[in-house]
Amino acid sequence: MTTRVTIQTADFNLADEVEALRRGDKRVGAVCTFTGTVRDRNDGLSVSSMELEHYPGMTEKAIEAMIDEATRRFDIFAARVIHRVGLLQPLDQVVMVAVTSAHRGESFRACEFLMDYLKTQAPFWKKEETPEGARWVDARVSDDVALAKWGISASNA
Repeated sequence: MTTRVTIQTADFNLADEVEALRRGDKRVGAVCTFTGTVRDRNDGLSVSSMELEHYPGMTEKAIEAMIDEATRRFDIFAARVIHRVGLLQPLDQVVMVAVTSAHRGESFRACEFLMDYLKTQAPFWKKEETPEGARWVDARVSDDVALAKWGISASNA
């Protein structure tokens, strides 16, 4: 069984992660992945870097619970989440969510659910460096709305 959650400073290789997730499981007919990267702009300002912090142990436990919930809601075989922390630059990979199932619909829904959940419920803190100085990134109302479509109420923004 592949590790389900990894928080790391190092980059990751999407192809290697997907291969490990589906290795030897002949039931897999679909793999859905999402990879998030650092943008060079946010809220109208240029972003030269982003620093992510987390609470070790608590963050992994929260994401494990998210995967357990996705497994209850969707007919999936496996899921893997990698989230980077530390100082990142535009174009750097930040997060990967990968899900396997027999059919694409379940993988797509589970992957989207996990990303919506990650954006609002995972204990990460983001700080961006802009021409106006460093600023902490607040949660957005749109992230709470995305989570609400799954029947989960959040008020992070």
